Order: sequence, then C-alpha cells, then structure tokens
Amino acid sequence: MATSTAKPPWLKVRLPGSPRYARIKERARSLKLSTVCEEARCPNIGECWGGGTATFMVMGDTCTRGCRFCAVKTLRRPAPLDPDEPQNVATAIAEMGLDYVVLTSVDRDDVPDQGAGHFAACVNAIRAASPQTLVEVLIPDFQGMAHLLTPIIESGPEVLAHNVETVERLTPRVRDPRAGYHQSLRVLAGIKAQAPKMLTKSSIMVGVGETEAEVLRTMQDLRDVGCDFLTIGQYLQPTKKHLDVELFVHPDQFAAYERVGLEMGFHYVASGPLVRSSYKAGEFYIRRFIEERRNRAEVEP
Repeated sequence: MATSTAKPPWLKVRLPGSPRYARIKERARSLKLSTVCEEARCPNIGECWGGGTATFMVMGDTCTRGCRFCAVKTLRRPAPLDPDEPQNVATAIAEMGLDYVVLTSVDRDDVPDQGAGHFAACVNAIRAASPQTLVEVLIPDFQGMAHLLTPIIESGPEVLAHNVETVERLTPRVRDPRAGYHQSLRVLAGIKAQAPKMLTKSSIMVGVGETEAEVLRTMQDLRDVGCDFLTIGQYLQPTKKHLDVELFVHPDQFAAYERVGLEMGFHYVASGPLVRSSYKAGEFYIRRFIEERRNRAEVEP
C-alpha cells in the first residue's frame, strides 16, 4: 500500500474533453441543473459524460450539512426548491437519450419533508418523459424519518441507494453530526421493510483511517440489512479545508474487498480506486441485472 501524500499512478485520469461531454455540460447549464459529477469533483466525469452517463443533483447545489469529505457548498438555509426542476431534469434526460440515470441530492434539512416529495416528483417526471430509462435514486437519510421513504418508493425507481460513507468508528469525524452510521443502516433496512423487492445500494470510501477489519464489518452490516449492490472507492481530498487522505489504498486491496463482498452475497460489488457511488461501469451491470430479473419474472408462472 502507498502512504505518500502524492497521488499514485493508478489515480491518474485524462482530462475530460469529448464532444458528448461538452454537449451534456452545455445542456445542464442551459436548464440550470446541477450534476454531482461536477459538484463533487468526480474523477470519472470525462469517462461517464463521454459515454452518455450523468448523475443529476436535485434540490439545488447547496447542502444544509457539512460533511468533512464533501466539496458541495453548505448553508443553513439554501435557496428554495425550484418547482421547475423535476421537468427540467426529465427534459434533459430525454434529450440525451440516456438508458440509465442516477438522481441524487444535497441534504435539505430546512424543508419540512426533507425534499422527499421533490425527489418523487423528479422520478415521476422522468418516467413520463423517458419510460424506458432505468432510474437509480441516491437519497439522504431524511433525519431517519422512515415515512419519508414512502413517496420515493412509490415513484418506482429501479434502485434506491443511500450511502453509509465510512466505517462506524470514523462516522463522527467524517460525516456531519446529524448523520449517523446506524441511522444510515436503518434507512436501508426501512426501504426493504416497505418494499422487499426494491434493489438497494450503498457506498464506502476508504483511505480516511479505517482498518481492513472495519471495512469488512461495514460490508457485513450492509448485507445484514439486505443491501444488494455495493461500491467501494478511494477518498480524494477535494480542497485543503477538507479531511486529509490517510492512505492511498492499493488496487489489490480493492480487488480483495470485491471478492469478499461477492462471497457475502452482494449481487454486484464495484471496488477500485476511482469507483464512486454513481459509477458508469457499475450502472451497466445493474442495468443488465434488472433486465434479466424482469425477463425471469415474465417467464415464471
């Protein structure tokens, strides 16, 4: 494993610049949409946008929480929700002809329903504009209010995700005090309680001071609440004000996590230095998994 503060060679990526990347960026600007690809400074933005995959961030570009790993802007009271955003998101997705989209958001603790209704409106608008598009929704914890999951579940996304982010011991240091390790597990368990067949997904970032045993424990905790898909990626410090990188984890360790995760029973594990919770390669697999499950359901009596 590398311990230098300099990025190792396996973290080097090409700068984005394909024609499709430029088109997606221009259209997002014209519709006043935020993408987590840009806001979180994702290293895969060139690959994903160039391949026609984008993750849209709804409810604005300013979060009410201040997690120490995240580059998104924070304010106690951001601007009001944009009532035109659901239709704008749906319009952009339809124009881009995307087969699989990820919809995520900032935390909006200032809104009475934490933005759950807005999320559902976005999914419903996408369904109306692009009936064939598969939708993955990456939600906040809604302060642990299980009933706020209901409108999102009823809107019918193919995958409902919530990120535990890090191991239990490091959660108070890494995440905002209003977040919680067990609260996140309860969100994932709550989804399955309401919709047992709903596919769920979570993500862990490594390199912030965790041990291998802690990562494995977190993986097992996620399986214990029925989590179907898992991504594991390297934390990269967005600015000097954010949490330091403690370790650049070697690709061999990521491969080991993937093997163990599959043995634990996850349907899919994307584990690698540049993997993020919204990851183009993972979305291809999940799309195939969903389509195969639908085909099996059609032939079963």
